[in-house]
Amino acid sequence: MQVSKRNVSPILKKQIEKMWYQLVVDIKTPQDAEVILGGLLSETELEAVTKRLAVGYWLSNGRSYENIRENLKVSSATIAAIAQELKKPEWTSALQRVKAEEWATKWETRINKLFNPRS
Repeated sequence: MQVSKRNVSPILKKQIEKMWYQLVVDIKTPQDAEVILGGLLSETELEAVTKRLAVGYWLSNGRSYENIRENLKVSSATIAAIAQELKKPEWTSALQRVKAEEWATKWETRINKLFNPRS
């Protein structure tokens, strides 16, 4: 789908953005997110969003531009643009959430191994 160069009214734009944000908030599990967002977004749209997040995540963890470029198949210009965006509070919030989930998953695994050594 191409984005039209003709703008919708600002009021309508706000309404449809609010609808999108509410949908995202209402998704409860990664499995639901995969089904719903995978069905709504084209492969290209999903890849663009997930690569942006991955670039930001890897930059915040100290990966080099070269490593990111080679592994994610993105340009240095894209990496540089996202590096600039990492200063924004929205990126800080998003990456904190990703890292908190990563931390929780890691500790859940450790605790399960401690109490259920056969699993």
